[in-house]
Amino acid sequence: MAANPSSLSSSPHCSLPLNRSISPRFHRTSLNLAFFNNDPPSPRLVSVRAQNPSSESGSGPKMASHLDGTEASSSSSAIDFLTLCHRLKTTKRKGWVNHGIKGPESIADHMYRMALMALIAGDLPGVNRERCIKIAIVHDIAEAIVGDITPSDGVPKQEKSRLEQAALNEMCEVLGGGLRAEEMKELWAEYENNSSIEANLVKDFDKVEMILQALEYETEHGKVLDEFFLSTAGKFQTEIGKSWAAEIISRRNSRLANRPN
Repeated sequence: MAANPSSLSSSPHCSLPLNRSISPRFHRTSLNLAFFNNDPPSPRLVSVRAQNPSSESGSGPKMASHLDGTEASSSSSAIDFLTLCHRLKTTKRKGWVNHGIKGPESIADHMYRMALMALIAGDLPGVNRERCIKIAIVHDIAEAIVGDITPSDGVPKQEKSRLEQAALNEMCEVLGGGLRAEEMKELWAEYENNSSIEANLVKDFDKVEMILQALEYETEHGKVLDEFFLSTAGKFQTEIGKSWAAEIISRRNSRLANRPN
């Protein structure tokens, strides 16, 4: 996610217990990363088991194959990966927490509505809709490990990207590597580098989703969340992003104009 006021989770992360007997075919993978909450950053250790894709002996589950002949992650590696991704459902976006929003959205909530945006957007010349949906689902996936880092945490943009890249690599190792893991890395890098028209569009959806959520929280909680609108002003890259943002801002202006003094 591009650095913005709502781009960090509030929950501290801890090591992930995987309640399964350890087969000799499993090895430990550990990644020292900084985790962030409302306190100053402090290093925590994430340690998860991953299937060793090169192992060919032992009683553990073996690598499966798709009908097209490509190697797939084993069932155990897939469930390890999905269990790690559970954190995306439970980690709240820190920008809302910092503004006192009760029951704020999770990282997964944010990514899901972005994927819906990609699904319902009108056809655009040269834009691969399926790729947009995939980028939306993957763009914040590393936050399952590092959390949702905001400017208020004082982490330089380059360091934030490094931490997220390392976390993504760790998650792909948990998955067992292979084509799907490489695809996730490619999609994430495409978004991070804003290197395609699809990435441009999903970057806009990221901002549109944030200001739409801000408007909803303003309405629900009687707050004024100006900074989320100010931080995105003039930064939309695509016509659909500009159009949707303008509609949200128009609705907000009408609401503010009609609000009782």
